[in-house]
Amino acid sequence: MHLAEVDSFLTVYNRYGDQRLDANAQDGYVADTAHVAQALGVIEPPQTVEELHDQLDSYRPELTGTPEARSAARFLVFNPPLPLVLRPAYAALAAAAVNTLPFWARWPLRLPYLPVAEEVVVRAAGQVATRTIRWAMSAPDDVPA
Repeated sequence: MHLAEVDSFLTVYNRYGDQRLDANAQDGYVADTAHVAQALGVIEPPQTVEELHDQLDSYRPELTGTPEARSAARFLVFNPPLPLVLRPAYAALAAAAVNTLPFWARWPLRLPYLPVAEEVVVRAAGQVATRTIRWAMSAPDDVPA
């Protein structure tokens, strides 16, 4: 779980954050998360992006798309329990999240892969959604906290 979480955070930050992290900053992030992981009992968490990818790759042969996993993924992506008014915004975030998954992780879950649409439409929608969230969460400079 730790590996997937750290990899996902890095991927999403680099794709939708204000700016990309350079290689040193990415390694620093992985090393920082390793301290927390060790405190929580993770044995030998990765300290660098290279170690992170090596450990993730070592688990790939074990990963399968069970019917339950496919059902859960489809539910979260296509049928969220949300009011209709919120579904367009959720759909943009869900599509952006799926866009960050490598093909080898999508295929077992039977999640769509539409490279041209994802690069043009989904990436733009994800950027708009994350900018909107950042804007909504930022406090105005003239209002005391």
